[in-house]
Amino acid sequence: MRDSFGNIKVARPLMARGFTLVELMIVVVIIAILGSIALPAYTDYVRRGQLQEAFTLLADYRVKMEQYFQDNKNYGSGGTCATAASAGGWNSFTPTGAQYFTFACATSNSDQGYTVTATGSASNTSGYEYTIDHNGSKVTTTYKGAASGAACWLSRSASC
Repeated sequence: MRDSFGNIKVARPLMARGFTLVELMIVVVIIAILGSIALPAYTDYVRRGQLQEAFTLLADYRVKMEQYFQDNKNYGSGGTCATAASAGGWNSFTPTGAQYFTFACATSNSDQGYTVTATGSASNTSGYEYTIDHNGSKVTTTYKGAASGAACWLSRSASC
C-alpha cells in the first residue's frame, strides 16, 4: 500500500490499550479506604434504627403499666408486673414482632413501683440495655457493651 506521495506504507503494530497493574492497584486501594469508612458508618446507622424498637416498646409498656395501676392500685404482686387477669396478653412482656430486644419487668416498693428493662438480643443490639420506671425515668444501663448510668436513652453517643 502506498501513501499519497507514492511511498510504501509500513504497517505499525497497534499499541496495546488497557490499564497497568499499578493503576489497578491504586483503584483497589481507593475502594478499600472508602469501604473501611462506609461500612462502620452504615452499621452504626442500622443499629440506631434497631434501637428504636426498644424505645417504642418501653414507652408503650409504660402506658400499659399506668393503665394497669389505675385499675388495680398496684403494678403487680410479689415482684411480678401486671399479675391480674385484666392485663391480657401483654403482661408476658414478649411483644409480637420484637426482633432486636427482649423485655422484662419487676415491681418494687411493695408493688407501688416498677422497672421495665429492654435487653438487646440481636447481633447489632447486643450490649445495649435500657430501662423505664414508674416515674418515667429513662436510663441507659449498658451502652455498646459498657456500663452506663445515663439518665436518658442513648443512641448516637455516650452522653445525653
